[in-house]
Amino acid sequence: MPRLNALFASASLAVAAATALVACSPSAAPTPAAPPAPQVSVMTVTPRHVALTTVLPGRTSPTLIAEVRPQVTGLVQARNFKEGAEVKAGAALYQLDPASYQASYDSARAQLARAEATRASARLKAARMKELVAIKFVSQQDYDEAAATLQQTEADVVAATAAVETARINLGYTKITAPISGRIGKSTVTPGALVTANQATALATIQQLNPIYVDVTQSSTDVLRLKRAMAKGELRKAQSNAARVALLYEDGTPYAQEGSLQFSDVTVDPTTGAITLRALFPNPGGELLPGMYVRAVIEEGVRDNAIVVPQQAVTRDNKGDAVVMVVGSDGKVELRKVQTVRTIGSDWLIDGGLQAGDRLVVEGLQRARPGAIVQAVEVTAPPATATAGAPGAAPSTQPAPAPPAANKTSESDAKSGKAPQS
Repeated sequence: MPRLNALFASASLAVAAATALVACSPSAAPTPAAPPAPQVSVMTVTPRHVALTTVLPGRTSPTLIAEVRPQVTGLVQARNFKEGAEVKAGAALYQLDPASYQASYDSARAQLARAEATRASARLKAARMKELVAIKFVSQQDYDEAAATLQQTEADVVAATAAVETARINLGYTKITAPISGRIGKSTVTPGALVTANQATALATIQQLNPIYVDVTQSSTDVLRLKRAMAKGELRKAQSNAARVALLYEDGTPYAQEGSLQFSDVTVDPTTGAITLRALFPNPGGELLPGMYVRAVIEEGVRDNAIVVPQQAVTRDNKGDAVVMVVGSDGKVELRKVQTVRTIGSDWLIDGGLQAGDRLVVEGLQRARPGAIVQAVEVTAPPATATAGAPGAAPSTQPAPAPPAANKTSESDAKSGKAPQS
């Protein structure tokens, strides 16, 4: 009997051990939940009207420029202007010594008076000879000689008159005046200097700075592209009259006044392949000086139903093609190739590959893989851009909110593409 009790006790211990092992078996552990789908920020593509502009580098130049040079030789007696000041057309700038030219003028007037006196005598003699030849008192030859002498004296009077005018002009040239109105630069001579007629070195330079020209260059390829786009109807003119032009200083600060495009050159520079464009800007305060480096923002036209996307949404594949990530209606990510035309501020202008209504991934590209299922969070669409292409434009998209900490997943989870468990 004791032996039987020992056997029953051993069997009970075995059953208890087996039960404990079954309770500790891994197969009895609960199944873990699948990781949630990665969260990305998307923006619905919405076509809009965009005013296209081009930023071109250029230099300012005066609308009028005149180099002041002497037209007669003489000593400078006085300088009658302040360097850097505004002068009016006709204002006296320099005074040359007029003594010798005054003497020449007086001498020419004396020669004219002598010629006029000789002509008067010849005229009286010719009149008397005409009466005498009528009564045969003198020969016809004597009358002919008197008539020829009269014509000669008349010619002498004409020549003397011209000499007086020449002397008067030269005397006037001793007073050097401003040919145009504008701002005058530094003087290259001082009183007492000898200047010569039509010398190579200008005495001073006058430049008209209000209004002022801005000359910029644009590649002939871009000009042809714009003409073709307008011919196809892809672009329409911003306005019927001259295109408006904005100006930026070298440091990017905008110029307060707005200008207008005056003309486009008809010749392409063979060395650079560029065409010169000229714009006219008002410059009442004289802020713009000749030779300044500026950037002109020129209106090209308006594109209707343009598709514009943030630059951070566009990447490049191994071949260098532009690609974007699009989330379909089923939540799956699709990789698409797009054709980028140009940058517009902080955006890309897209010419193909996207259409209205597409949900474009703008944040979380590192968590989105083609074919994976993601959680798409819509971000506010940016307002329409009034002026495109201007440097320093504000970003056209609002930053997507960061996903909650509870929804963050590792890169390996994002690659798996598993859907969240309900």
